Amino acid sequence: MNAFSFVNPTRILFGEGMVDKLGEQVQAQGARTVLLVYGGGSIKKSGLYDRVLTQLEQAGARAVELPGVEPNPRVTTVRKGIELARAEGVDLILAVGGGSVLDAAKAVAVGVPYEGDVWDFMMRKAEIKSALPLGTVLTLSATGSEMNGNSVITNWEENLKKSFGSIHAYPKFSILDPTLTYSVPRDQTVNGIVDTMSHVFEQYFSPTQDTPLQERFCEGVLQTVIENGEKALAKPDDYTSRANLMLSSTFALNGGLISVGMQNDWATHMIEHEVSAIYDIAHAAGLAILFPNWMKYVYSERIDRFVQYAVRVWNVDPSGKSDEEVALAGIQATRDYFTRIGAPARLADLGIGEKDIDRMAKETVRFGPVGGFKQLNEEDVKAILRLSL
Repeated sequence: MNAFSFVNPTRILFGEGMVDKLGEQVQAQGARTVLLVYGGGSIKKSGLYDRVLTQLEQAGARAVELPGVEPNPRVTTVRKGIELARAEGVDLILAVGGGSVLDAAKAVAVGVPYEGDVWDFMMRKAEIKSALPLGTVLTLSATGSEMNGNSVITNWEENLKKSFGSIHAYPKFSILDPTLTYSVPRDQTVNGIVDTMSHVFEQYFSPTQDTPLQERFCEGVLQTVIENGEKALAKPDDYTSRANLMLSSTFALNGGLISVGMQNDWATHMIEHEVSAIYDIAHAAGLAILFPNWMKYVYSERIDRFVQYAVRVWNVDPSGKSDEEVALAGIQATRDYFTRIGAPARLADLGIGEKDIDRMAKETVRFGPVGGFKQLNEEDVKAILRLSL
């Protein structure tokens, strides 16, 4: 196990009816003008928008709105939000939605006090030193953005999708009410399941030795998602399954709690970012395609971890099988599960072919080789993309 420092400053308010605590949290931040960030309008159809405005009014806070955040949030939208926040004297950002809305809100929060262009943070040209305070009301179980300092933003004009992470971008508070996810469309629920599992994969498949507690944390989250995912898809308003998915997605990526002291990988995420930067597909759809192929490409680096994964997570019986057979059975079980819940299996399913592979591979390694489990260079990334066609 490696040495580590862990801190997470986000207050979580979890459970049905917690939206009614929003006003108290806004008051605790001393906010008078709030930038309300949301997506395509589903929060208005569900009634959540009115509930949020009521809470802000009761807290004595004025709302300024930034609607229309895209599924792969654009830097142009972030820049618009920064200008609006500055002009209106905003002192709190409130994101109401899923991971994309939260990511855009974080970028606005760090961009307001910065004198340069917010895209500098994504291109590693500047360091984040401060941010406006941020609160969130989560409507989708997926990214864990409600309890971490990460954000992924797309520059559509340049076909680039880049990320940043900063302690300054952690939300001050996040409200997690599983009932707000009842009306989520089936495909978004599927994407959330895949996204949560993928976040765990990036941490679980590690070269670090002697981390039994962290491995059990990861396996527990994976098993919980697997067990509750199909239940939520079959009965969208089942509180228990929705609650378990929501808590799992939060803990899967909240600053590294489940993998403290472990080296992470994140290569598959970096590859997928370049796919969706060009094709604008759902992030999790790309991950569902890429991850089993990444697994096939790297499993021999540390086959014992893949054997453990197969046995503990997918209950593969190792009797009479070689380590390689067990490992491959676990990888196949992953693919089978993704297929069973309706996630895509091939890039061709999304209309993606060979054309941009060289470009995507080159951009993936712009800042150097990617991956902690196995470092991947440009040729490795091309191979994984071709496996995924």
